[in-house]
Amino acid sequence: MKPKATLKEIAKDLGVSVSTVSKALSDSPEISEASKIRIKEYAAIRNYKPNSMAQNLKRQRTNTIGVIIPNILNPFFAKVFSGIEKYANTKGYNVITYISNESFTKEQQAIDLLSNGTVDGFILSIAEETQKKNEISHFKEVIKEGVPIVMFDRISEIVDCDKVVVDDYDSAVHATQHLITTGCKRIALLTCEANLSVSQLRINGYLDTLKANDIARDEDLIIAVNSVKEYDERLTNLIDNIIVDGIFALDEHASTLAMKLAVKKGIKIPDELSMVGFADGAWSRRLTPSLATISQHGPQIGAEAAKLLIDRIEKKAEKNVYKTTIIKTELRYRDSVRKPV
Repeated sequence: MKPKATLKEIAKDLGVSVSTVSKALSDSPEISEASKIRIKEYAAIRNYKPNSMAQNLKRQRTNTIGVIIPNILNPFFAKVFSGIEKYANTKGYNVITYISNESFTKEQQAIDLLSNGTVDGFILSIAEETQKKNEISHFKEVIKEGVPIVMFDRISEIVDCDKVVVDDYDSAVHATQHLITTGCKRIALLTCEANLSVSQLRINGYLDTLKANDIARDEDLIIAVNSVKEYDERLTNLIDNIIVDGIFALDEHASTLAMKLAVKKGIKIPDELSMVGFADGAWSRRLTPSLATISQHGPQIGAEAAKLLIDRIEKKAEKNVYKTTIIKTELRYRDSVRKPV
């Protein structure tokens, strides 16, 4: 491999200043086209490669974004990440990913580890344990240090930063109303992630829609817990012993297990039981019958979050004025629900 030349060596060989070489390689209008071509061709011959680290230090940027995701097995987060990476790459940014595994400690460690100059900013969805503890000091501290954050999906209203969310409340209203409109009167609400802020918004949307349709709240039809084990036990009792004609599930585990148990019991879907789930993962399409879902448009959320952060990094966003972008969801009708007339 040929040794790499430095700017100083190229300048000496060509009899020009280091500044002239640097400007020519950066396409500065101060340098004539003929000189640019001459210098660039010679630099290529000498195997010159720009020192990206030095350039980043000079402009005080790393062109790297830190992304903190609570659960890599959740297809929604995978879709959001794909949107972040695609947009970031088009703008010349790299992405470092850290998985918090729903842990407050791991989330805090990621912030501490990457905020020392490794990344220019963070895109993150808050870990379940962090939301349970209601601990947000690590977010506020890093923002205070000048490192911007964009939150998506699971957010904190009391942290001043840009945010990207879906309208979870409105989505729940839409899903519950569809079940009611197509004839359901005993609609169960299921989740094993009741701690999450998004779950609370969805629960409120469900309850308000029942009330608006003069359907009484029935605690026997609500399984809103924070343990998969407890959820599984209560769901078995619900399917075996309680009359249900509709199900609105707030997370993928809740929806897929409900579908499997109903099918195993011989319940006809959607004639005897209609079901709508949240998040449009591969399991929803592969189940038999296929599961109707609220699609959150993960790639669009990711792209918007990346745009907000890069605008903030490059100082295109107004200082101390933060934006919350709401991405509209879509109910994807599949075999588990009756279609609207």
